[in-house]
Amino acid sequence: MVAETNTELCAEVDRTLEVWRQGDCVIGEQFFVHRFDPYLAVTDASRSVGETDANADLAEAEVAGLVIVTQSCDIVRSCTERPYVEVCPLVAVEPGRMREIERGHRPAYAFLPLLAERGLVADLDRVMTIEKPTVAKWHRVPGLSGDAEARAFSLALARKRVRFAFPDDFAAFVRNLQNRIADKHHKNSAEGRALRALREIRVQAAASWNDSPVTLTFWFVRHDEDIDFEGKDWSTILQAWLDLVPPDGRFTRVYGQVVTLEDLTAADYVNSDPLDLDHLSSRGDA
Repeated sequence: MVAETNTELCAEVDRTLEVWRQGDCVIGEQFFVHRFDPYLAVTDASRSVGETDANADLAEAEVAGLVIVTQSCDIVRSCTERPYVEVCPLVAVEPGRMREIERGHRPAYAFLPLLAERGLVADLDRVMTIEKPTVAKWHRVPGLSGDAEARAFSLALARKRVRFAFPDDFAAFVRNLQNRIADKHHKNSAEGRALRALREIRVQAAASWNDSPVTLTFWFVRHDEDIDFEGKDWSTILQAWLDLVPPDGRFTRVYGQVVTLEDLTAADYVNSDPLDLDHLSSRGDA
């Protein structure tokens, strides 16, 4: 009788989850749980637990909500075959950081367009596994609308896990450009508007990152819309950026172009690697 009842309940869970997709959320009072070393607590949540229970090794932190990052095809599979889903916490960010996340410049986070007005994004540094019957009890709040947004979210998840580990000498070489981007991105200036018009920055090393000497090509990939720079054009702004990365060490030649995706060949795109504001280290720090 118990087995039969469980079968019926599992079937009900499966029916409920038929409409759930990657990027769907639950909003409101939720909790994220992670394991920690009670002898070396390094987060506020774990230190708080340690203050009340010296033997505890599980920390629970209240979050604004949770977003499902499991692929849609696995969410809708039977809970008896695939009982788990992965979720990330939703966190609030200020508008400037939100724009950077939307542009893909902060790969530790993922943009959820339908939650932008709430100021919430997905924190990809934290992932928790839960069982599907728990999800079935939630009120579903979509975070995405349409194939384009779903595709962009999936790419953000992939980028978090497969980011290229740039060599240490390149991380030092490009630091001035990185700092310039961070400093000017929000400014009400021609350069600030140009930076906000970029969808991504990619860099290609020829013949390879391990060679010496190396030729670098920076692709500043902009959105299709034209922008009025009040007397400054893209070539002037591009030169200002390239002046921050003059040839040095084994990086003997440095070129750059402002392009749209249509301007890039498929070979240029797959043979180049994206830069971001969080990750410029061979150690993979975010």
